[in-house]
Amino acid sequence: MRRRSLASLLHGLVIGLGFAAMVGGFVVIGLNYRPYRVPTDSMSPTVHAGDTVLARSVHDGAVGRGDIVVFRDSQWGDQMMVKRVVAVGGDTVACCDSKQRLLVNGRPIDEPYTARSMMPGADFKTTVPAGRLFLLGDFRANSLDSRAHLDVASGTVPATDVIARVEATVWPYGRFAVAKRTVAFDGLGAPLAAGPGPVGPAMYAMAGGAGVVVLASAAGGLVSLGRRLVRRNG
Repeated sequence: MRRRSLASLLHGLVIGLGFAAMVGGFVVIGLNYRPYRVPTDSMSPTVHAGDTVLARSVHDGAVGRGDIVVFRDSQWGDQMMVKRVVAVGGDTVACCDSKQRLLVNGRPIDEPYTARSMMPGADFKTTVPAGRLFLLGDFRANSLDSRAHLDVASGTVPATDVIARVEATVWPYGRFAVAKRTVAFDGLGAPLAAGPGPVGPAMYAMAGGAGVVVLASAAGGLVSLGRRLVRRNG
């Protein structure tokens, strides 16, 4: 009888821990992140049209070169958009070197996440005003970004228009991934792209906790069924 009580106690403890991990992960995500649906393929192959991403709120435009951000700007149609920051206030950004690489402060930037390089004939050069950002889509041949707005504030948007930093793709399920911090712009110094926050551990805690609860509940049900069969046959 004591063995059975101990087993029941351990079973309840496992379920409790799994439930706590699941709820804890949910709370962390709910407090720090908001879901956004990506409207176009301009950020492909990093994120695709229709993907749902989790983005962490930022304050006072605190982002760095290389960050993928969610923003809304009245000069760009006042719609929620997702782009990558490639230059910040004071930077000179230009297209392109002989390998069709973006130039920031005269330095060519190797960007392995882009779908393809800048298209021929897309040459430009501009200096980003203080407190503003120059943003491009990763699908450079299919993105209406700062290059399409060069006649308005040099194609830039106020840093304060940034709502959040994208840190994970959560839907569709097959594309689930936590965003990796790019080092493409590190040679330029601060501000650097940020690494992901607690979204990864929180997502795994949710999934792992849910799995533990399901498996422990199923195991408990099988044990109870086995006991009933033993008593019936005995």
